Amino acid sequence: MSSTAKSNILKKIKQALDTPVPVPFPAHYAPDLPNVFRENSEDLAVLFAEQFTKLQGQFVFCMNMHECVAQLQVLMQKKGWTKWYCTDGAIMEAMHKAGWQNDWHPSLADCHVSITACESLVARTGTMVLSSAASSGRTTSVYAPIHICIAHSGQLVYDPADALSQLQMKYGLQLPSQISFASGPSRTADIEKTLVTGVHGPKEVFCFLIESA
Repeated sequence: MSSTAKSNILKKIKQALDTPVPVPFPAHYAPDLPNVFRENSEDLAVLFAEQFTKLQGQFVFCMNMHECVAQLQVLMQKKGWTKWYCTDGAIMEAMHKAGWQNDWHPSLADCHVSITACESLVARTGTMVLSSAASSGRTTSVYAPIHICIAHSGQLVYDPADALSQLQMKYGLQLPSQISFASGPSRTADIEKTLVTGVHGPKEVFCFLIESA
């Protein structure tokens, strides 16, 4: 790009910042208007499972942590995954109390599976809301080839706006440094316009939903 063209672009950006364009439909942003998406009367867990699996996520419902651990051990034997990475103390303790006997792998770089918690699950879009606080750092849910999220039914919300409201109530002005919305495995269509999964993140994503007591 020539210096002249670059200068013209920067000039236009500066002009746009100095003279902001008014909101085209100001009434649409009124806080007292109802949400355009109406909450489905269907059970949130069922709705989340439907939407999550449509996006190639793999959903497992468990009545308690004991059942969750049993399902994870079956998955471990079936897939041959031996290097499990997790740094969430609460999850690790709960899993060991429920019968988990596998040793935790010390490195994220060469693990087979990473296990994290989440902030919430958005039923309408089949989305896991992750943060650097709830997913044990900024990279745990992204770098491993397999990501397993362990959540509880009490974390289900209907709409992304509900998830954001929960984050604001939980953290106030001290929001985590990273908040992401993940819906199934990573995907891209940059390669010859062909949809490819697992390029910029995990190739497989599981959500184990435990029924809250």
